[in-house]
Amino acid sequence: MDTAPEMGMRSNFFTDQVMNSMTRAMLGRVYTRAADTGETLTTVDRITDGDLASWAHEWEATADRVAAIGDDCARKGHRLSGRNALLRAATYYATCVVVADGCAEPDEVRSRTFAAYRRCWEGYLGLLDNPPVPLEIPYEDTTLPGWFFRAPGGYRPTLVMVNGADGAASYLWPGYGSEASERGYHVVLFDGPGQQRMLFERGIGFRPDFENVLSPVVDATLRLPGVDPRRLALYAVSQGGYWAPRALAFEHRFAAAVIDDGVVDVSEAWHAMLSPELEELLRRGDRAGFDAAVERLPANARRTFAWRAKPYDSGSFFDTFREAACYRITPELAARITTPVLIGDPDDEGYFAGQPQRLYDMIAGEKTLVRFTRAEGAAGHCEPMARALAAQRFFDYLDDRLEVTDQGSGCRRPR
Repeated sequence: MDTAPEMGMRSNFFTDQVMNSMTRAMLGRVYTRAADTGETLTTVDRITDGDLASWAHEWEATADRVAAIGDDCARKGHRLSGRNALLRAATYYATCVVVADGCAEPDEVRSRTFAAYRRCWEGYLGLLDNPPVPLEIPYEDTTLPGWFFRAPGGYRPTLVMVNGADGAASYLWPGYGSEASERGYHVVLFDGPGQQRMLFERGIGFRPDFENVLSPVVDATLRLPGVDPRRLALYAVSQGGYWAPRALAFEHRFAAAVIDDGVVDVSEAWHAMLSPELEELLRRGDRAGFDAAVERLPANARRTFAWRAKPYDSGSFFDTFREAACYRITPELAARITTPVLIGDPDDEGYFAGQPQRLYDMIAGEKTLVRFTRAEGAAGHCEPMARALAAQRFFDYLDDRLEVTDQGSGCRRPR
């Protein structure tokens, strides 16, 4: 899926918009210590513009080097240095996983880099001063893998985090989950259907009725030690901006939610990729003609379709488009949302343009729309280069709603 130009031309690194957006996102992670500026820029300098295989090759080389540093530091007893390097390496491996379909042997690249990502991510977690507890959350006839980051002390507010379509946990925790932890929140991360381990290791794809995912997560969260059931918060990012409001229409145990960015119709991002000819084939219901036309697209476009279609597990490109149409927030669903919500709305929202405002307008209950602008350096899908500003706005909102002090204790404010 192409994204709209973001910010000024001076922040362009590639003519390829997908690569350009991923580079900006990587630079945004420097604030959270999930990347470093020099490692990012020297890797970008080696990448051939528009060549996804080059992207994967060069980022894997950087990840291998940084992972070796992390392993060496940890082996010598330098826990802080080791975990910092392993977190960066995990992030660099994760960006290889995203573009594996652009490689000559996509399954091999995806399998290898995802395994390396998991090793580094879990190595990082094990080196934290207060390592999280691994979770296997009961879900239908299987479990959802996750982690419980417990804040010290007694009962605390708890943040449940919902990732996007292809984001890694190493994208979600630093700067948002870790920010919550610094403020005294417990944090629960998990891979839902179609996300990371659920997709790559268990072959379980997306589902639109996310209340059937989130409610079991809430059930499990409320059984964890020290969780204050009256101060449960939700944070959702990217396509999680659809899953969260869908679930909130049925799940009413959250005291507040942040939706970054709001989504009302996932299929609009899919249709934005189509030519008029492909739209007509889809409208006519010509499955064979549509799939054949997609196969004739330029290589990078076809690979983008393949990657984005994988979690829907629909069998064909035509069926994926039909399935994506099920991912919609209707007025009837929005009317059921009773949880106070903050919705992020950035300039140049390339995937879901205009949808944060539409979601805000649909919700009748307590709601807040927060704009992020080019002038603030906060444009683009989920404010990739304004992680500090976004965290400040999101968590100040949650702190106010959950009556949390800013002393990192998670305690209620005195009345």
